[in-house]
Amino acid sequence: MRSARLTLCAGAVLAAVLAPAPIALAAAGPAAPAPAAVANNDESHGTVTVTPSTVAAGGEVDLRVDVCEGRKAIGTSEAFSSPAHFSPAADGGLFAEAHIRSDARGRDYGITVKCKDGSGSANGNVTVVHHRVDPTAPVRAGGGGTALAAESAGPGTRHTLIGLGLAGAAAVAVAARSARKRRNGTH
Repeated sequence: MRSARLTLCAGAVLAAVLAPAPIALAAAGPAAPAPAAVANNDESHGTVTVTPSTVAAGGEVDLRVDVCEGRKAIGTSEAFSSPAHFSPAADGGLFAEAHIRSDARGRDYGITVKCKDGSGSANGNVTVVHHRVDPTAPVRAGGGGTALAAESAGPGTRHTLIGLGLAGAAAVAVAARSARKRRNGTH
């Protein structure tokens, strides 16, 4: 009895899903017109290409846009130390370099580019990572071109004190052995 009821309910649900839409819904009227701001917008919108898309604070990124008809644009972001000024790129579009603030926090930042002639705008993102990689010493090259980016820090105070203690103990042991050999008359 239970399986018959389940089969009947499943059949009713399937019929409701597959049935054509009621005529009353089809005759509801025309769709609402698009907002006037979108319909009358002559400005084109594009995307900012960011290379590299992930950068350390204090780093530099290359920006490209293809949306502007003119020859200049300005890009802004909270991550930039100053606005990026775009100029024509050799391979088409517009190009700019942007410097990331050295105090930028590790997160995603939005980038907005506005064409100077008002022909368009573009948006993009750059990800700033929290850590910064700086060499702490001059780069030493060798071994077929391998380079070491950081100089070894060497032993700390703790290691120095342990080494001095061991050297002192060894000196006392050598002196005691020498004294014992002299007393026993052996060399």
